[in-house]
Amino acid sequence: MSYKSKIKGILKFCLAGFGIAMVIIVAFGIWVYTLRFSGPDAMEMSDYHPFRSPEAKIEYLRLYDERATLWPVASETRIVETSYGQTFVRISGRPDAPPLVLLPGGGGNSLLWAPNIAGLSEHYRTYAVDDIYGYGRSVPTRTMENSDDIVNWLDELFTALQLGDNINLMGISYGGWQTSQYALRFANRLDKIVLIAPAATIFPLSGEWVKHAILMMIPHRYFLKNTVFWIFEDLVQQDETSRIFVEDWVEEIFVALRCFKFKMLVPPTVLTDQELEGIKVPTLFLVGENEKIYSAQSAVQRFNDVAPRIKTEIIQDCGHDIWILQKETVNRNVLAFLNQTMTQE
Repeated sequence: MSYKSKIKGILKFCLAGFGIAMVIIVAFGIWVYTLRFSGPDAMEMSDYHPFRSPEAKIEYLRLYDERATLWPVASETRIVETSYGQTFVRISGRPDAPPLVLLPGGGGNSLLWAPNIAGLSEHYRTYAVDDIYGYGRSVPTRTMENSDDIVNWLDELFTALQLGDNINLMGISYGGWQTSQYALRFANRLDKIVLIAPAATIFPLSGEWVKHAILMMIPHRYFLKNTVFWIFEDLVQQDETSRIFVEDWVEEIFVALRCFKFKMLVPPTVLTDQELEGIKVPTLFLVGENEKIYSAQSAVQRFNDVAPRIKTEIIQDCGHDIWILQKETVNRNVLAFLNQTMTQE
């Protein structure tokens, strides 16, 4: 290779690196700007809070209500008052069935559970929650500063719903982390818990995920679509119908980002060995073999090493889209676990 070719190659490498660095810097700058100028206004009360404007509220709720018509089973809804604001809950199943509370992923709402709800509500009284900081019908009035705020909000919610002390609690991704935090503080109120690919919790989020998350902060559909298509790669590649479903999902998220005021989620944390050992509630951990946020195999190994009492299962042919792409398998595993009589240690 000639000297000029080597120099040209080095320049290309440097320019590529510079380009990536600039994208990250710009994304970080946008994030800081948003925190500085949007964050303090997030809890300002108005007729259209937590939306950016009256028009934004109308736009998003029209889309939300349209999606809600696809909920596949009979349901009722409640708005529950807590010291953190109003929490919207979608309730299905027999009134006399044992309670199963469903927490969505970060920024999500109750409609995320539509693929699973028919099977779950056949056996349980399900309470699908619009996260108080999510894109849905819940209305926060206080800033969530740490995990204590999250578990206190959940405990107030469960008390207001009169769920008693035999609650089954299940969460996906960020909701899985919330579930683990609640189990550490209020084990006495729980019967069993299910963690579906919980964010952090077992390991720090992968570097690839962090990169995509940073780029997604740039307010453009391209970066949002790139991230969503990456994390739900198995679903996207299944067939054309699934790909269109994810494309529609991208558009819904983009509408939400445009309509809601910015709110910073409490970052999910990795549980220490002592905390993992401290989860005394019977627990099921489900993860897809192609999980993106951490290695599924390594996660199961850590549970086996540190907290072998926690039941683990790796589901084939899926990743972070586990509850959609393998909904029958997920429901079967969850119901078998919840229906099993277990002896507390």
